[in-house]
Amino acid sequence: MTVLKQQFGKLSTIAQHLLALCALIGLIGAAGAAQAQENAIESVSANQQGVNVIVKILMKNPVAKPPIGFLINSPARIVIDFAGTTNATGESAKEIGLGDVRNVNVVQAGERSRLVFNLTRPLNYATVVEGKAVIVTIDSSGGLATPVNAAGEAVVPVNKAPPGKLQIRDIDFRRGVAGEGRIVVDLPSSQVGVDVRQQGQTIVVDFLKSGLPDVLRRRMDVGDFGTPVRFITTAPQGDNVHMVIEPKGLWEHSAYQSDTQLVIEVRPVKEEPNKLSQGTQGYRGEKLSLNFQNVEVRSLLQVIADFTGLNIITSDTVSGNLTLRLKDVPWDQALDIVMQAKGLDMRKNGTVIWIAPKDELLTKEKLELEQRAQIAELEPLKTETFQLNYQKADAFKMVFGLDSGSGDGKNRILSKRGSAAIDPRTNKLIVTDIPSKLEEVRKLILITDVATRQVLIEARIVEADDTFSKNLGAKLGFTDLRTARGGESGYQLNGNTRVGLTGNYLGVGEQTGQATVTDGSFIPNSQFVSLPAAGINGLNAGSLAVSLFSAAANRFLNLELSALEADGRGKVISSPRVVTADQQQALIEQGEEIPYQKATSSGATSVEFKKANLKLEVTPQITPDGNIILSVDVNKDSRGAPAPGGFAINTKHVKTNVQVENGGTVVLGGIFTQRELDSVTKIPFFGDIPVLGNLFKTTGRTNDKTELLIFITPKIVAERLSSR
Repeated sequence: MTVLKQQFGKLSTIAQHLLALCALIGLIGAAGAAQAQENAIESVSANQQGVNVIVKILMKNPVAKPPIGFLINSPARIVIDFAGTTNATGESAKEIGLGDVRNVNVVQAGERSRLVFNLTRPLNYATVVEGKAVIVTIDSSGGLATPVNAAGEAVVPVNKAPPGKLQIRDIDFRRGVAGEGRIVVDLPSSQVGVDVRQQGQTIVVDFLKSGLPDVLRRRMDVGDFGTPVRFITTAPQGDNVHMVIEPKGLWEHSAYQSDTQLVIEVRPVKEEPNKLSQGTQGYRGEKLSLNFQNVEVRSLLQVIADFTGLNIITSDTVSGNLTLRLKDVPWDQALDIVMQAKGLDMRKNGTVIWIAPKDELLTKEKLELEQRAQIAELEPLKTETFQLNYQKADAFKMVFGLDSGSGDGKNRILSKRGSAAIDPRTNKLIVTDIPSKLEEVRKLILITDVATRQVLIEARIVEADDTFSKNLGAKLGFTDLRTARGGESGYQLNGNTRVGLTGNYLGVGEQTGQATVTDGSFIPNSQFVSLPAAGINGLNAGSLAVSLFSAAANRFLNLELSALEADGRGKVISSPRVVTADQQQALIEQGEEIPYQKATSSGATSVEFKKANLKLEVTPQITPDGNIILSVDVNKDSRGAPAPGGFAINTKHVKTNVQVENGGTVVLGGIFTQRELDSVTKIPFFGDIPVLGNLFKTTGRTNDKTELLIFITPKIVAERLSSR
């Protein structure tokens, strides 16, 4: 019993320690929560620096680390979350109206506050913490956002994007619990520019200044997942990566980015006969529900203005009542329905919308146009000189309606009183017109007077030859010199009948004494088989001779074997290069002109020249996606064999149109020729004798291979900007 009491006392002591530890942990957690709740958003201000919008968020206490944020592409928004922070600004929305930033909503939910920037189009942003201030830089140029401090000076971000072209890391597809399709793209950096837009029945995504590994360059078939998405096609396009998402049926989409992960969600939309909006229908406003009975139109417009935060001015002539019931309809569609029902129209000027009857707006605009026309008739003219840098002044003759004879003219781009003149010597345009027309001319010149991009075209013409020839032959002869040495000639057949055998008729005559041996040493006409190996490439065949004769040296059997084999391999590479402007023809050639005689009808002859040269004629066209379309004409001519009146010309010619990516290489064409020839020349019957028949025939074998390949590589010449 005493032992149990001791054990129970120990357990009681342990329990007390545990309770004390839990209380301490609770106090620490409460202190931490209290500390997290201490911060608050006191003010939000914005200003514009160049193309960037700088938003300064002033906090109650210093911020330890930058807040977490993400992007939403449809609708275009930037969302920034502040943990453990309250809204002390006293307002839930603040109008900004700078660049592409419309306004910002400040929402508090529990222990967290969220800032939602409403944009007119998707943009990138960067954040920097400076003590109690969080500075958000929104880049309106559409590129990477460079964070700046309170003084407007650029600072280096902690997670700076690596140099060079960034590569997309991964592309994945997932199915949501509600049947939506999610395309998840793992970006190399949070600063990669992304453009998500709907084109017809497809969703197009462009990743700016990014690369795509070969393993991700594919077309994904995801139709078996049971989502609206059927195909996802991803491929490089110039300096960007182009993705096309092909859904089916009724659908709507949204896109948001969290750090380096972009999620594009495509949701199915059920077709409901009682619902006004099926899918997107081109309306992108936030959805609202309206249910009114016999309400004034002016009051209804005020409700929409309060919901959207827009500045709506209603004309005094807008009147009447309306009964409507709208459920989950985008606000811009609801506004469109109200205006159509009451014959209204609107005009937008910045952030202000003016709503009035259509006839009233048309009448007012007509009066304004008439007033402008009257002012144009009375407004004083001004003369301005425009210097052209890249275009020639003569190119503007058609624009201004000028001809080569008169010094001035009129065209629709100028007013009735306007005129223009061209100074070819200084390459200037002299325009006289009202100031508004001069501004239009200035904009036209700014668009058209730009440097033409240039293309370097390199062609490689490869000619490879592999030739093989082999010839075999023999000479066989017999001589009987017994007559010349005092013996009997020929062979005895029967009695006094004898026969003589030699190479040819003259040899028989010399053997039988009918012909005289000139030098007494050798009978040259003793051959009766003369099939030597033919020469190759002007070279004679090698030979080996053997003679079999009697001890008295008066009968001879002569044999001469000849053989010749030629094996040749060659390669000729021609590489012409030329630089030309976009859509301008270029020509480069090198070679010779060969003279030849040409006869006329009168019988006289004249000398003319024909070119045998290497020629590259090309016209490039740079496409908007960075590829190059080439119209190519390549000639590779050379001097051939002699012919009557001159030389033959060996011609190799390719003419085609082809599209090539920048810096890529394509094979325009190729010709492969193989010539195999086996020849046998033999004496009948004797040439067919096994083994010995080789002495009565000559053989030849030829195997020639010729291959021609033409490669072409275009490169866009990079534009270099000189800093002065």
